[in-house]
Amino acid sequence: MAPRWPSLEPNSIIRTAARKAKSDHFGDDGFLEALPVFLDMVDREAQLTWIGRVACRQSLTMALESRFGIYRHRARHPEIVGVPIDRPLFIVGFPRTGTTILFNLLAQDPANRAPLGWETQFPNPPPETATCATDTRIEKARRYFGQMDAMAPSLASIHEVGAELPQECMPILAHSMLSPQASIAFNVPSYQDWVDEQDAAPAYTYHRHFLEHLQSRHMKDRWVLKSPVHLATLDALLDEYPDARLIFTHRDPAKTIPSLASLVYTVRGIVTDAVDPKKVGPEQLEWWAKSLDHAMKVRDRHADKSDQFMDIQFEEVIADPVAALARAYEHFGIPWSDEAESRMRRFVADNPHGKHGAHRYELEDFGIELDLIRERFADYCRRYGITLD
Repeated sequence: MAPRWPSLEPNSIIRTAARKAKSDHFGDDGFLEALPVFLDMVDREAQLTWIGRVACRQSLTMALESRFGIYRHRARHPEIVGVPIDRPLFIVGFPRTGTTILFNLLAQDPANRAPLGWETQFPNPPPETATCATDTRIEKARRYFGQMDAMAPSLASIHEVGAELPQECMPILAHSMLSPQASIAFNVPSYQDWVDEQDAAPAYTYHRHFLEHLQSRHMKDRWVLKSPVHLATLDALLDEYPDARLIFTHRDPAKTIPSLASLVYTVRGIVTDAVDPKKVGPEQLEWWAKSLDHAMKVRDRHADKSDQFMDIQFEEVIADPVAALARAYEHFGIPWSDEAESRMRRFVADNPHGKHGAHRYELEDFGIELDLIRERFADYCRRYGITLD
């Protein structure tokens, strides 16, 4: 007998998530509008396999369960609401520009608080300082991320995720249904078009609520955060966190775009047999180019905040990522300690480039021409003095 196809009916997913969370607190209800839009586009465009439908339902249910649980906790503990998040440090550079290694290194500083994979995936109840290294959810998250590695063995060589590694902001923003995560995981370009037309403010309000939740029982001196998707909504980020400090990494787009297309192609291949690499390439090129255009315009509008930005070239990251961060600490007035440097250098030694295998890709694999990249990103490359290979 063929397996029953999982329901992707919005109310069914909401009821399941609410039952698991033992709560129907959901804060801003904008996702109630977004969820049926997304699922309609999934039916129209995504061409999911049975496993793909399972993954889609599971990911939505888990995200909403987390959201419901967070707002249940806020309702019971109003003292956590509005606790300051002062001068958070974000890495917002383009994908494949060294953002991950810099983020991993920032997490080595004992004074820095980064959201980890396990607590981002399973945030309820809030993590406790006394048990943050032994929480039973760590093993649960190891199994969860291990399933991803099993379904896409090449993923770790492209972008490693793990229970105890710092996790970027995109999965947090995904709980609002207003992040690119859904369109990266599933082939739903019309949904991303819809998201791009929405006000991103609710996503960043939720992001703050998520951080308030995590820091309520376990906090350090400062938050360190990261996601390239912030480029597309940098104005909303600065509206929510006007004192944010931002590291902006740069690299030749001819290297980043095909690598990014390869990542999206690999992730979508988990849930559909119909992913076309030659459609993924141009789609990703244009979306990320628009995101970068937006980020540059935001920086122009916020010229008065120029000291809150720091630009780091990919070549600096490759040469010595620890030294690059030491320069960033100096720029932002963050105390630099011998212990932080020692732990960072130990992480670099223990995690050499290519530890999980080589990530191989070619421009032509994804229907992208070098001349088009050079033309589309010419202003960006001139503005930031990008070294072109």
